[in-house]
Amino acid sequence: MHAETPSRTLQLAAIYNLIWGTLVILMPERTFQWAGFQEPARYPQLWQCIGMIVGVYGIGYGIAAWNVRRHWPIVLVGLLGKLLGPVGFLQSALVGDLPWTMFRCVLFNDLVWWIPFSLVLWRCLRPPEDHWQPSSTPSRVNI
Repeated sequence: MHAETPSRTLQLAAIYNLIWGTLVILMPERTFQWAGFQEPARYPQLWQCIGMIVGVYGIGYGIAAWNVRRHWPIVLVGLLGKLLGPVGFLQSALVGDLPWTMFRCVLFNDLVWWIPFSLVLWRCLRPPEDHWQPSSTPSRVNI
């Protein structure tokens, strides 16, 4: 993975989340229909609240992009949401509470980010490459 890839991944996630969150807030009925619901939202404010949460995650990803190694917990929280969201969707779709057509929303908001976020975390949590480079001078141990 190239050195700038984690930062670019988070920048892209920030942009995506800010756009999707803004669309959900400004056009709740249209995005609700795109998500696969046939009927208008009974409580569009709840859908808009989800849009606000998605937008806030976007701000977090933007912050994390500045210093990925320092802000890796933001990425972890994002990945957990992207892992648990589809679990909740699957449970609700299986009992008929959510339409299966909502899968396209889950696909773009969650599933496509599993591998990139996992790779970002893997890179952040392992020692930096230069840490493993042999030293030109031997280290001394004082006893």
